Amino acid sequence: MARLLSVNVGLPRDVEWQNRIVKTAIWKSSVEGPRMARTLNIDGDRQADRAGHGGKQRAVFVYQIDSYRYWERHLGRSDFVYGQFGENFTVDGLADAEVCIGDRYRIGGALFEVTQPRVTCYRLGIRMDVPEMAALLVLHDRPGFYFRVLEEGYVQADDAIIKTASGEGGMSVSEINALLYKPGHRRDRLERALRNPALSDGWRHSFQALLTQSAEGAKVTGNAGLTGVIETRPAWGGFREFRVARKTPVVNHVTSLELQPLDGRLLENYLPGQFIVLRLQPRSAPLLLRSYSLSGRADGQCFRVTIKREPHGAAGRFVSEELNEGDLVEVSAPRGSFTLIRGDGPVAFLSAGIGMTPVLGMLHALAAENSSREIWWLYGTRSSLEHPFAQEVRELLRSLPNAHGHTCYSAPAPGDRQGTDYDSTGHLDTAILKTLGLPIESDFYLCGPAKFMSDLTEGLAGVGVARHRIHTEMFGSGSSITPGIATSPRQPPHQPAGEPGSGGLVSFARSGLAVRWNPSMHSLLDLAEACDVPARWSCRTGVCHTCETGLISGLVTYQPNPIDGAADGNLLLCCSQPAGDLVIDL
Repeated sequence: MARLLSVNVGLPRDVEWQNRIVKTAIWKSSVEGPRMARTLNIDGDRQADRAGHGGKQRAVFVYQIDSYRYWERHLGRSDFVYGQFGENFTVDGLADAEVCIGDRYRIGGALFEVTQPRVTCYRLGIRMDVPEMAALLVLHDRPGFYFRVLEEGYVQADDAIIKTASGEGGMSVSEINALLYKPGHRRDRLERALRNPALSDGWRHSFQALLTQSAEGAKVTGNAGLTGVIETRPAWGGFREFRVARKTPVVNHVTSLELQPLDGRLLENYLPGQFIVLRLQPRSAPLLLRSYSLSGRADGQCFRVTIKREPHGAAGRFVSEELNEGDLVEVSAPRGSFTLIRGDGPVAFLSAGIGMTPVLGMLHALAAENSSREIWWLYGTRSSLEHPFAQEVRELLRSLPNAHGHTCYSAPAPGDRQGTDYDSTGHLDTAILKTLGLPIESDFYLCGPAKFMSDLTEGLAGVGVARHRIHTEMFGSGSSITPGIATSPRQPPHQPAGEPGSGGLVSFARSGLAVRWNPSMHSLLDLAEACDVPARWSCRTGVCHTCETGLISGLVTYQPNPIDGAADGNLLLCCSQPAGDLVIDL
């Protein structure tokens, strides 16, 4: 009979790692006597990172003594103690290959249900002093699993573990874990997993994303279950030459460029909301890389981008003063996940300033298909002097049978007419959304200044809009994800300290920074961190894909190889190295 060998608990602590402070509760210690198993944890235990760990569906982590012995042999170790893997229960029995999602067990006075495999981040590598440990658990099919507490009660070492029910579908922890992380996400297995009511919400969303991805066919690549994004293959790699067919002043300090491919090949239809990267070469300044949303209608003939000249902005100044019709620029394929979701439900576009551009592309797409969807277009700017494409938007809205528009001017210019040029004075905010009565079941697309998006995101969530229906796009470098790392003042991107590298030129397109690769570094993630370029990561070993990033041009090698590959046109920062010059969407 299976048996509980040890109950292990621990509180968050700060540990030093790579000259940073990490908050973690991975250190667990065995305790004697009974402990109450509660809905969220064991008495005396806490989670340091509630976003990645903890919650009702991850209340108790379980690991097996058989896996202890396996890892002792594999790693050549003999120093393990109970709680070594951050588990709350060390058990004899309950192998990952035999325990199924939804199985229920009585241990002492409590009743538990298996909800999901373990999701392992870099902190287990710190605890084990084996940086690649997160990947090893997946590769060797020994992740461990989580319990949900169905009935609270006391548990203690030497309690018997009695199975009381079997989970629906009979899918083991190992099988579920491999279905998400390893290549070959079979549709029938995904459907079977989703029929299990005990599967945790997070894994359910991941499998649903993989199921949707499989329905898209061969044109999509990568692992949508990990990234949450269904990636389409870029139409081409690297850059192509385009000619500036038209340069049009739009409003104060805003210029539109219409770009036609020099080779005359038809442009494959891109997704509304995507962006391109321009490689611009001023006459007496360094090369510039800038990302711009496509703001026009997808006609297969040209791309339209709309560029605002910011104070001290090198690219805006170049476009305004130096770039002329007939000049050549280099252009990447369209990419980006801020795209219009297909369907027939209501949709709302909320933008401010030059943030109009990606959602204008979406509005064009809806008009081109004569969409009958309920559409809301809400826009905010200072006045008509800074209101691009005002007439174009009005015509698009008039062509759509169920479209509504509302424009806010915060400082109307003399001659601006309320009711004609704009609808209300002030800023576009949640109060206006409530007044207008936008349906909360809409998909909301937000683009504009950072504070505009953060305020509206929180405001929409506060009035009941589901988080998965709020989609945002940010110009420039995005926010970072560094789980458990103590916050510090954000520095602007810069050259790394020390001697310059001797390798290929790595260009961070959104950050406007180009750096020579230093072969002494382990990965492109290390380089980004050395430059204070915002990056996102969790496992640091090629498992979780949190660090997956667009590769605009160039090639990379991997060490170690990721468990499942990135989407075509992307790379995994945490385990990749440049094979020559690179341009990264970071």
